Order: sequence, then structure tokens, then C-alpha cells
Amino acid sequence: MVCALGAAVCFGTATVLQAMAARAAGTGGGGEAALFLRAVRQWRYLAGLALDGLGFLFQVAALRSVPIYAVGAALASSLAVTAVVAARLLRVRLSGSEWGAVAVVCAGLAMLGVASGTEGDRSGPAWLGYAMLAVAVAVLLIGLGGGLLPERGRALLLGLGAGFGFGVVEVAVRLIDSLAPSDLVADPAVYALLLGGGAAFLSLTSALQRGSVTTATAGLVIGETIGPALVGVVWLGDRTREGLAWLAVLGFLVGVAGALALARFGEAPQEPAPAEPGISQGSSRRTGA
Repeated sequence: MVCALGAAVCFGTATVLQAMAARAAGTGGGGEAALFLRAVRQWRYLAGLALDGLGFLFQVAALRSVPIYAVGAALASSLAVTAVVAARLLRVRLSGSEWGAVAVVCAGLAMLGVASGTEGDRSGPAWLGYAMLAVAVAVLLIGLGGGLLPERGRALLLGLGAGFGFGVVEVAVRLIDSLAPSDLVADPAVYALLLGGGAAFLSLTSALQRGSVTTATAGLVIGETIGPALVGVVWLGDRTREGLAWLAVLGFLVGVAGALALARFGEAPQEPAPAEPGISQGSSRRTGA
């Protein structure tokens, strides 16, 4: 769980930087690919990507030692990290209920830490890698067509797509058994991992810029936790410690519920606009409404 929490810290901090960059890149023509290219030219987005890369290394280490459901819940807790970072560094005020949600996330993770066993020892059915690759292709199509989606439900769909993409990465890491070059080239899970991660970033960038980020982040949390957790339990043999399945389920639900309560922190506070002469400038934030 230590590596999973390390990944959450990296991802949670990166979220603030990437959201600010995505909103700043919103002006200009072109489609979703053009939006992404404008975003990656900003230092905030690049710094966020660097943190995401470090977080991914922690995530891989975690997926090799604990069940997917525990890693997924820990990654969802990155919203609690984002909330704390926003409160400390960006001067965003958290209400009492939001601090309570942070405590709820921590309680859920503590329960998961006590109840989770070791990772499953099954390799999964042969078709599972191809299924993950198909999901990754679907996420890519959703991300590329983000601007064509109907405005109502767009943010949720893009957020879910990003969540499914990151979920593909979680499952694919578990499906890759050999690091020999000849095996990697022939393994569909490798292509699912690469395509799923890239497609998830594309969908997330579009979601952060085009709609309610609170809604998109809620979709992201749901997509990257529930599906991969079920795959891990049903096909990869993830289990809990003897007699503690109820505590693992409770901890998972509590952790995800706390993360959803903090969904607005998937969006960074808006940078203050230049103050007019004679008018003092205070801090501001977007609520994702």
C-alpha cells in the first residue's frame, strides 16, 4: 500500500497543474489533438506529466504486490491529496464537510490496508488482453471525438472514458508476465497499456477543458476503480485476508465515496485575472459547476 499511496500523492499534485494548463490551452482552433498539443507546451502540464510518470512507477510496483481493488481505491484518494495541496499552496478554503471527506478517504484506505491480501496468482484468460486492447481503442475514439459529443453528458462520458483508460493500464500491468522483448512484442496487453494510457490522457485533457470538471472527475473515479477491481477479483484471483472480505468491501466503498465527495478538486483554482486600477484582487477558484 505504500507504493499505491506514493502514486496517489504524485497523481493528486499533478491534477492541479494539468487542469490549469488544460484551461489555459482552451483558446485556439483545431480538434482534441490540437488542444492536447497546446497543453503539453506549457510548463505546468509538463511538470504534471513528470509527476504522473513517477506516480506510474509507484503504481506498477503496487500492482505487483497488492490487489487491483486496493490500488484503485488508493489512486482515487489522489483527490484528497489534490484537496490538501489546493488548500496549502493555492489558498483554496476547504469546508468542514470537505475536510470530513478527506478523513473518510483515509479511513477507507486504512480498512483496505488491513483487509487486503496479496495480489492474485492467476494470469487471466487468453482473451482478456485483447479485451483490454478493444477498450483502449474505444477510449481513444471517445477522446478524439470529444468535441462532437452532445454538451449534455459530455463531461461525464469523457471522464468515464479516461477512467476506463487508466483502468486498462491497471489490468494490463498485471497481465504482462514476461519482459523479454520477443514476448512483449507479441503481448496484446502491452499495446493495451500504451494505447489505454495515451487515450486516457487525451480524454482527461478534453474533459478538463470542455465541461464540468466535477462531473468529469466523478466519472474518472468510477471508471478507474470499479471495473478493474471486478476484473482482478473475477479473473486474476485477487482476494482478501481470511475472514476480512467484508472489511475490504467496506473500505473500498468508503474510500471511493469520499473521493467522489471531493470530485471538484479534479479542477484547479482559476488563476486570478489582472486587477483593474483601484480594485484589490482576491483569490478565486472554479467550482466545476
